[in-house]
Amino acid sequence: MKRLIERGLMFGNLIHVDSPALVERYNRALEHLTGKRTGLSDFHVDISGYSPEVGDELNDQLYLNHAGVNRQFILLSTEQRSAPLLNAKFSTSRSILQHFIEDNERQLFALTSRDAVAGELLNSVYSVDSPARLFDIRKIEIEADTTEGTVREGEKLGRLIDRFKAEEDGWFDDVLISEMIETAKSTGDIVRNPVRLKHVEFAQDNFWTAHFGGLYMFRGADHPAVIARQDKAALGKLPIKYVFDLDDRNQIAKFFEYNDLVEPIVKARGIDAAAILRQKMDFIVVDAAQEAGVDLTGARRADVRALARAHASELPEEFHALGDLVNWAENGGKWPRITSDHPAYFYTLRAANHADRDLVNMLLSELAPKDVRQLFICHKELFYKMYAGWSETKKSFVADFLQREYAVDKAGAREALFGHDAPMDDGGGAVPQDLVAKVGPWGAVRR
Repeated sequence: MKRLIERGLMFGNLIHVDSPALVERYNRALEHLTGKRTGLSDFHVDISGYSPEVGDELNDQLYLNHAGVNRQFILLSTEQRSAPLLNAKFSTSRSILQHFIEDNERQLFALTSRDAVAGELLNSVYSVDSPARLFDIRKIEIEADTTEGTVREGEKLGRLIDRFKAEEDGWFDDVLISEMIETAKSTGDIVRNPVRLKHVEFAQDNFWTAHFGGLYMFRGADHPAVIARQDKAALGKLPIKYVFDLDDRNQIAKFFEYNDLVEPIVKARGIDAAAILRQKMDFIVVDAAQEAGVDLTGARRADVRALARAHASELPEEFHALGDLVNWAENGGKWPRITSDHPAYFYTLRAANHADRDLVNMLLSELAPKDVRQLFICHKELFYKMYAGWSETKKSFVADFLQREYAVDKAGAREALFGHDAPMDDGGGAVPQDLVAKVGPWGAVRR
């Protein structure tokens, strides 16, 4: 994993907390939420305030996400909105936190100038001890305040002001005026600088969760279904008619079709379909080379294609089917019939332009896992898990490729791949070099 960290492909764009004042604010918020404190003098945090170094120190990587539900958060700065979300258990959590910060930016900027803001993403359950419990999650609300209760006190002052204005003898109520003055000492001028945070509530219909091996919940689709990464039989009885797993390729294809969730890459507008398909073919070659023990260290695109020419007869079905599709797109060749039970089928698709396109592209990356670029962009957790099992030569090639052809222009790469509104920025970016020495694959490593 150190190779990914050095290239800014893992733990990138975290916020460095290194001043005594910020560390103390973090500790106050951490103690407020969990009853714990950190003895570290500096560390890095993600959008939720989770720190891999603090998680290592506490021997608890879920110290802000107990049982994987109702994620807590600590905001030290509005700059955290551009950071990634580590150890995500729900696909919607990062976007919810981003919207919350953006919708309350002015208020949060004022609040975090003096104190940390601590809060929680609340839903209606406190544990998901069975898959059926996931269906009880209908909406997510955000509850937040400073450790000193500035928002609560601001709301109290607002009510006192309303009383003062409404009551006929308010000017003569010394007790009321005294209480207003005392409350204002902690809130400041709420007329000029209101501290009330907007009530934020998000519907939770379609989402991915890491629980139970990974589940895609499409409750809000016209034809609802749940798609499991592992054996669907292990889920037990669920309150939904259709439950599939990744082996149900034909059923998943029909689910996509019935709900208008995908489109063929070769028929999508605004992208170079042939170039995208050729890149997918390269990744399939790289995967085959790994299986054959071929050394890809330092290999470039030309080297990979030379390998493909030399070993074409040994390459898998996916490679040849995509090659036929490229031939049709570029040279007007015969249209290849690639059905849903063909191993190349899901490599030929991308999400259509709809509200759940990021979720669908995430699922497609599981169905076509040899496309490591889409896997990295759309499903970081699975990418890191699979990366850990690759050979050193494949790790080297993939890390070099992503640094060379994705990290230098992430927005441009996403636009080229996904056309219409590209997936949200994944929060990657330049990584502080001192973090490489401190952070191991899933947490801090003290030397």
